[in-house]
Amino acid sequence: MSDLFIQGIVVFVLAAFVGFEVISKVPPTLHTPLMSGANAISGITIVGAITAAALDKGSAAVVLGFLAVTFATINVVGGFLVTDRMLEMFKKKPRSGP
Repeated sequence: MSDLFIQGIVVFVLAAFVGFEVISKVPPTLHTPLMSGANAISGITIVGAITAAALDKGSAAVVLGFLAVTFATINVVGGFLVTDRMLEMFKKKPRSGP
């Protein structure tokens, strides 16, 4: 294995550990805004996938780019739908009757 590959694995493991520790310390009242922000940042994946598909480095790259755009879009839309559903829980329900 090359040094670059091992460095990449080390960075990935450290990022996973730090990410888990940071997210586990977030209070429950901030989970909804955190998810919403993560979904917005996840939209950057769509931009990268469109860029990769537009390079036209062969049919395999175009197909993989299209799949990346499709799955990233599903991820972002689904994330915002879940966030919207979570926000509905915080709205006051109308009272019926006196």
